[in-house]
Amino acid sequence: MNTIHNQLSDLPNLSHDELKQLWRQLFGKPPPAYSRPYLIKRLAYRIQEIHYGGLSENLHATMRETLRTSEFDQNAVKISSAHKKHQFTPLLGTRFVRKWHGNRYEVTVIPGGFEYQGQRYRSLTAVAKAITGTHYNGRTFFGLYKKEK
Repeated sequence: MNTIHNQLSDLPNLSHDELKQLWRQLFGKPPPAYSRPYLIKRLAYRIQEIHYGGLSENLHATMRETLRTSEFDQNAVKISSAHKKHQFTPLLGTRFVRKWHGNRYEVTVIPGGFEYQGQRYRSLTAVAKAITGTHYNGRTFFGLYKKEK
C-alpha cells in the first residue's frame, strides 16, 4: 500500500496523461485544461484531503464570509473601494489564449498576476507588451472588454 508521502512525491514523475487519469480517479470527472504544475498541486491537495479529511462546509462558509466582509475577492486579493465596480479578477488557473500574427499565445492566471512562457507578470498589459513589443491594453489584446449595446 502506498503511503501518502510516496503518493505525493511520485506526482512530479507522472506523465501528463497519467496525471489526467489520476484526476479522473480522485475527482470522478475529467480534468480541467490547466497546466501540469496546477494539476500536480491540486492532486496533492486532493490526496491529502481524502486521507486526512477536507474542510467542513461550516469552515468554507466562514472563509467566504471573512473574505466578503474584509473586501477580498475569491483569490484573496484586496479590493480597493475606488476600483470595486471595475475590478478585473479572473479566477486562478484561468487561461487566456490569443492568436496573433500566426502564433498562438497562452497566459494563465496565477496568484498576484499572470504567467506567460514561465515568466510572472503583474498585468495582462505587461504580457501584451511582451508579446507585441509595444504598449497595448491587455484586456483589449485578449478580447475581454464587454461590448456595449
